[in-house]
Amino acid sequence: MSHGSDWLRVCPAGDLAERGDGVRFEVPGPAGPQAAFVLRIDGRPQAWLNRCAHVPVELDWMPGRFLDDTGTVIVCATHGAVYDADDGRCVGGPCAGRGLVALACREAGGWVEVQAGAPGTARAAATGTGEWTR
Repeated sequence: MSHGSDWLRVCPAGDLAERGDGVRFEVPGPAGPQAAFVLRIDGRPQAWLNRCAHVPVELDWMPGRFLDDTGTVIVCATHGAVYDADDGRCVGGPCAGRGLVALACREAGGWVEVQAGAPGTARAAATGTGEWTR
């Protein structure tokens, strides 16, 4: 991952297959680096912190494996919390009423990039209390 202004290069855009494996990376956080991941959903890259809203553990069951077999939901490998792959909101399991923390994400110049600022700047994200908001 490389840094450019306030956007961080995560991976070449071609590395993300539609509803396929994700790419893991880190973003700066107040207490140090935070694990994150990006997926391609409906043609657009979407990124979240790699942290379950139920219990703060990483989600993937193998590195980069976040989606179920249908490619429609992100599943926490630890407790089975289920999140909509389109927007990160909880749709089942112990994460009720909470969602993933979204990161602003874009494709630019053949790269997938995330904004280095505070998490939760995408169109929907969990608030600091973990409650889902739009």
